Amino acid sequence: MGKRIKKLKKIRIHREGTEELLYSMFILVAAAVVLWRSFDTPLPFILFVALFGTAWLLMLNFYRCPIRYFTDDTTKIVVAPADGRVVVIEETDEDEYFHDKRLMISIFMSPLNVHANWFPVDGQVKFVKHFGGNYHKAWLPKASEENEHADIMIETPDGQEVLVRQIAGAMARRIVTYAKADEDCYIDEHLGFIKLGSRVDVYLPLGSTPCVKMKQPTTGDQTVIAKLK
Repeated sequence: MGKRIKKLKKIRIHREGTEELLYSMFILVAAAVVLWRSFDTPLPFILFVALFGTAWLLMLNFYRCPIRYFTDDTTKIVVAPADGRVVVIEETDEDEYFHDKRLMISIFMSPLNVHANWFPVDGQVKFVKHFGGNYHKAWLPKASEENEHADIMIETPDGQEVLVRQIAGAMARRIVTYAKADEDCYIDEHLGFIKLGSRVDVYLPLGSTPCVKMKQPTTGDQTVIAKLK
């Protein structure tokens, strides 16, 4: 694969939220000014700022984009593609592409987690496919196949195939995928972004060794979730 390439932009707020944050801040400031000038008592202004200011800060927290680099050797390493907690570690039949058993590790993201997604392995993107679907709660088993999702197939330098599935949840209604077919990809690079609570599944070849436990918190691009065979 050659020397790993750093292509991350040094940003603190994810680009998916820049416009929403700016527009909403403008509206909030304008509304606050109107309330301040319209009433003799500051109570409406204080209540408005407390309520909607808190909501705006939560949205700011949701769109934060920490700068991270995985500093260890990436050979046969699988890192967490997202912040969240592990909700599935099991062998499962994958009939869409592999038509055999795979080790599946799933990470659920709450609305309070960072929602940027990272590539879990170094390799080459074989294809990217998007599927419409339902919006079941993301932690339910049927969400993996029935919910709206995007599939990214990656072939590692030694020829092993890893499938990453971005899954929309009951609240998440937009999946953004930056991965493109035939491009090289690397740990540390952003794979995509999912708005609001959702989930990412990783399908690994049998013989891969899990390095996490159920309900364990994960940090995207930092937590090693498995080692390939």
